[in-house]
Amino acid sequence: MDEPPGPELRIGDRERRATDAHLQQAHADGVLTLVEYDERAAQCWAARTQKELDELVRDLPPYRPGPDEQPTAVVAVPESGPSKSLGQRLGGALVGVAALGALLFVGSNVVTAADGAAVFGNRQITVAPGQDRVEVGMLFGSVDVVVPEGMRARPSGTVIFGSTDCALACTGTGPEVVVDATGAFGSVDILRPGEPEPDDDDDDDD
Repeated sequence: MDEPPGPELRIGDRERRATDAHLQQAHADGVLTLVEYDERAAQCWAARTQKELDELVRDLPPYRPGPDEQPTAVVAVPESGPSKSLGQRLGGALVGVAALGALLFVGSNVVTAADGAAVFGNRQITVAPGQDRVEVGMLFGSVDVVVPEGMRARPSGTVIFGSTDCALACTGTGPEVVVDATGAFGSVDILRPGEPEPDDDDDDDD
């Protein structure tokens, strides 16, 4: 007698982000309208199982990775006690940079932040409606954090020999999202959709 199937495993934010990227691409290609994207994105971030995520992209063309996207190895770090912030998990910014650099030179790109990390490259993440915290890390790279209209960003964390820039996204009213950035020798740009990066403004002045 066959045993009944066990419960479906729950998914986390990594899987939700991957599905949201697929939805964003479909919207950019004109496959989904803005209303359809908003509806599916809300369901995406509320999903608890992979089956729910698969249903959201079942009728969409296959996802096409961008030129800056590279295979990423995720290293699980055992933790005990309460959940730790990115800075605590890295053991401070300098220790985190040294550890990240050591891992890089053995041939892996390692995601050390809950939401995204950049090592000798660029990453872009989009804040989901209702999200109140984003954690990013970088080493000799840059991360763009796109904050939708109707929300207000508040930078935090420690960036050594680098910068965290926030202009329009840190103004206005609405729910606050904390952008916790940790790393070195790079930049974190907190932007509104369509807002040019600070370097783009400098190029226009030349």
